[in-house]
Amino acid sequence: MAPNDSVETDGGTRGTAVGRRKAARYIVPVAVVGVAAATIGLAPALASTGDPDLPEITAQQLIEKIAASDTQQLSGTVKISTDFGIPSLGGLDGSFAPGGSDSGKGDSTADPQTKMTELASGTHTLRVAADGPDKQRVSILENAAEYSLIRNGGQVWAYDSKTNQAYHAAEDRSGKKPGHPAPEGVPSTPKALAEQVLKAAGPTTSVTVDGTAQVAGRDAYKLLIKPRQSGSTIGSVTVAVDAKNGVPLKFTLLPSSGGKAVVDAGFTKVDFAKPPASSFTFTPPKGAEVTEADDAKTEQKADGAGGLGMFPGGEGLSAGGQGAGDMKVIGEGWNAIAEISTPGGTGLPTKKSGDVPAEAQQFLDTLGDKVSGKFGSGTVFKTRLVNALMTDDGKVYIGAVTPNALVKAADNAA
Repeated sequence: MAPNDSVETDGGTRGTAVGRRKAARYIVPVAVVGVAAATIGLAPALASTGDPDLPEITAQQLIEKIAASDTQQLSGTVKISTDFGIPSLGGLDGSFAPGGSDSGKGDSTADPQTKMTELASGTHTLRVAADGPDKQRVSILENAAEYSLIRNGGQVWAYDSKTNQAYHAAEDRSGKKPGHPAPEGVPSTPKALAEQVLKAAGPTTSVTVDGTAQVAGRDAYKLLIKPRQSGSTIGSVTVAVDAKNGVPLKFTLLPSSGGKAVVDAGFTKVDFAKPPASSFTFTPPKGAEVTEADDAKTEQKADGAGGLGMFPGGEGLSAGGQGAGDMKVIGEGWNAIAEISTPGGTGLPTKKSGDVPAEAQQFLDTLGDKVSGKFGSGTVFKTRLVNALMTDDGKVYIGAVTPNALVKAADNAA
């Protein structure tokens, strides 16, 4: 059993900081289609078969082990479960999803931005493969169907076998990469999720080694990351790290309120051999409807894709499409709150104003709670992880903090 040696990141040692920076730089971005801030635990993704007896290691050494990992080839099966405490999005027709059918353009069901909403809730099984930073593939396995997202150099293809629709984005002549989020842009595998957390770790974070585990038949150390501040909705993050090659194998995020994990993503099978070249090739099947990416529309979507904005320092706190002058951050670390000014300085549309149908207003009312304070009045929208306060005068306060913290931030800004 590995000792519970810790690294308190309140200045820490220079080696720890360097390790985190190297980790963010070297972790291979093998990612899957996921939500902006990402994905989990109706049940543990992987069952432990016993804690292996491994050599002792400190938290700093384990972070450095992740940083030193040069594994760029792998394939396997990942199980992802999400429980944000919001209604399942899988059954929606896409009209409320970013770029959904409400856009009036009849988006392809193969569009990655449309598909990613499905990973916001429930349990999903994915097959992943990677061969370096420019070749990745992820397939979401469904009942009698499969959705695949493939990147091969400057080409990105997505295909939905259920509807026989394909989506294509390509590098332009200037060498610009495909504007649509490529597979590595969405942090949903253990590796990509861990990368976000390690980049976020700072003075408000405690990092320890919390024993060992066996994941997908491989021995692993458990890196435990916890906020040192009160008021965050995040209780802890555990990353199971392959003891041999330093690759994160499992990621679990627990809420401070207790209960089931909010995010639980881990390998059930993994192979670090070079995947076949055929894994990264794609030709649309006969009769498939192919949609080419629209650059202008794509870039707008990419801005909104964000990352794990609920983590301290996460750029995902900024709202898609908002300019730098429209957003500022209140507080720091795990208690950081983004204050965003909505276009035109208006709050939520209401039934009274005639801006929304009665059915839509009823839906909004079930999601939010009315609050008031020095700032005036507004509505708090809650999940198990990220909460948001939208004031009636058009300000939005959002973060992985309690509703009371949002109200306090709005009061202080009034």
